[in-house]
Amino acid sequence: MKFTKEQYLSWYKTMMLVRRFEEKSAQLYGQQKIKGFCHLYIGQEALVAGMITATTKDDKVITAYRDHGHALAMGVSANAVMAELYGKATGCSGGKGGSMHMFSKEHNFFGGHGIVGAQIPMGAGLGFAEQYLGTKNVSISFFGDGAVRQGALHETFNMAMLWKLPAIFICENNEYAMGTSVERTTNMLDIYKIGLGYDMPSKQVDGMKCETVHEALYEAVEFARNGGGPTFLEIKTYRYRGHSMSDPASYRTKEELASYKEKDPIETTKATILAKKYATEAELDKIEEDIIAEVNASVEFAENSPYPDASELFKDVYVEDDYPFIMD
Repeated sequence: MKFTKEQYLSWYKTMMLVRRFEEKSAQLYGQQKIKGFCHLYIGQEALVAGMITATTKDDKVITAYRDHGHALAMGVSANAVMAELYGKATGCSGGKGGSMHMFSKEHNFFGGHGIVGAQIPMGAGLGFAEQYLGTKNVSISFFGDGAVRQGALHETFNMAMLWKLPAIFICENNEYAMGTSVERTTNMLDIYKIGLGYDMPSKQVDGMKCETVHEALYEAVEFARNGGGPTFLEIKTYRYRGHSMSDPASYRTKEELASYKEKDPIETTKATILAKKYATEAELDKIEEDIIAEVNASVEFAENSPYPDASELFKDVYVEDDYPFIMD
């Protein structure tokens, strides 16, 4: 598959936005401006960058609690994501979700879910809705390598294949379920093979390159759009930080971390852009400067935004506005 200048620049901008946003989030967490759980996406940016260029804005995306990158890539503003991290009313979930529960119906991003594996059957449900409505849209469900041990995944895979749902299931295999390596949790080290037990098209993908992510996702999406049914992709990636901000990541070696940083998707994409003369070093520096300014502006926006009013406590819990069983 050949890739265009526009695709490479899109990948670079998306990944740079996610990287600089997450670095700023880590800094703010250390200052106790952001509280609660906070899971950073640093190192895994190629997955969302490649996903965006392989899909359309009408496709639906759902993920687990490491979700800032997905929200930003899908067009949720840095202001809305940062305000949500601050727990402010101007956040994309009204300040009620925080780091783990980003959400934007406008951008077809359906979370951000804190229960391990809970988003997998919901992702199939999103695909079922598109099939029922007769659209050509697909659903894309992201989850970590730890979630593949959940029974909900197997129930979902069986149903998705039975009904040939337009659903893509993506395991973001960053090698650790919290602090536990894949080798210590499963005999099936090639996670993609789990899908083969359901006769689901499945493959392993290099997640440190936008090119390979785009290629695999584009193939799976087109297959689903044309009635082929679901695909399972195990995308091999790596997070440079711990599981969450409270994790010192002492379970891995400095050498292992360094070896993955040599494959950094931002640096390899930048090298390709320069080699192909799609942009100059100065032009890429300007892109980065603009992104840093955008991230800094989002901090100011969050700082100056109000907290949700106490009256918001029972809103968005039930569909019925006048649900009779809420006690005043």
